[in-house]
Amino acid sequence: MLINWRPTRRSWLAVFATAALAAPALLTPASAQDAAPAAKMPVVATFSILSDLVKQVGGDRVAVSVLVGPNGDAHVFQPAPADAKKVADAKVVFVNGLGFEGWMDRLLKSSGTKAKIVVASEGVTPREMAHEEEGDAHDADATHEADAAHEHEGHEHGGLDPHAWQSVANAKLYVANIRDGLIAADPAGQAAYASNAAAYTAKLDALENEVKAAIAAIPPERRRIITSHDAFGYFGAAYGMEFIAPQGVSTEAEASAQDVASIIRQIKAEKIPAVFMENISDPRLIQRIAAETGAKIGGEVYSDALSDDKGPASTYIDMIENNIHQFSSALSS
Repeated sequence: MLINWRPTRRSWLAVFATAALAAPALLTPASAQDAAPAAKMPVVATFSILSDLVKQVGGDRVAVSVLVGPNGDAHVFQPAPADAKKVADAKVVFVNGLGFEGWMDRLLKSSGTKAKIVVASEGVTPREMAHEEEGDAHDADATHEADAAHEHEGHEHGGLDPHAWQSVANAKLYVANIRDGLIAADPAGQAAYASNAAAYTAKLDALENEVKAAIAAIPPERRRIITSHDAFGYFGAAYGMEFIAPQGVSTEAEASAQDVASIIRQIKAEKIPAVFMENISDPRLIQRIAAETGAKIGGEVYSDALSDDKGPASTYIDMIENNIHQFSSALSS
């Protein structure tokens, strides 16, 4: 028996409505389940270099707030009430550790935060502070005054050099710790965090090869330079360069006249070819040393902070590439 059915206006509307509901499922890619959540997880990083590493791993799933921003000096940072609110609102707080953020314990306590604290430098083999390794670089007359300054630094840093990120190998450890911290706080994002960390680590592998090749092209006898403060010890140890600094590990303690005079004599005696200014330091000290020794002033290098978005070191990888370019340019000729 044949039924002569003709669709009514109502039946056509029902068909269209059903198709409209089905369309998103048909058009949405299979990876939609891995997309970032509607509300990004709020996290805090203590300084700009660490902030960039967290962004690289966190991707679209996190909203990163930074306490010490581009061109900022974490050694002398003084947290404000707004910083306490950032920490209070965060689900995860990433710190460098190794005593770098001497103000962090007070900030955590005042904020009342319930955030998970992740120490990015966990697993790094720490270096002793430079003054303990090169005591004979200073005159005996300068010992008392230098020791007083270093005692203050030791209180802040626990006798360790905190600038571990200057070794790219250490930066890979940072990335792994960041990945694990994010997964612990946001298990639903495990696949995304693991994928981001693996992709970024591959970029760091390439970066490290680039650094090693650039250093190999510099004559061994010229791999010695002066920087404003002692932030490149891990870089020097990893890649075979020697860094000398009048200020020690922290920018908070001013270099003494005796220390500066000793370094000037050392530059002249050992024919150290170049001195470099840092983005977080007053350039006048380095300019004075260059004027009195005839050493070449290299370009600006980045130690404890990235540049702003318009600068040459707005990411960690850009920072390392900028620094090695500056070192190579000054030392190869």
